[in-house]
Amino acid sequence: MARLRLFAAARDAAGTGAATVDGATVGEVMANASASFGPDFVAVLATCRIWVNGDPAEADQPVADHDEVAVLPPVSGG
Repeated sequence: MARLRLFAAARDAAGTGAATVDGATVGEVMANASASFGPDFVAVLATCRIWVNGDPAEADQPVADHDEVAVLPPVSGG
């Protein structure tokens, strides 16, 4: 299982900053997380970037046990 790390609005929507989620690809991990965390998380996820082990990732990228999948919402500031 991948270790899912959630930040900012994604963390707020999920109600947690970390979870373990099953899935063979980034897309499967995100689908399983979406099913667990609900519609508020799905709405935030639409604007997020996904990284695996510190590198940008696409939905079809394989995920191995103990990989870290990070969900990073857009950041604003000035």
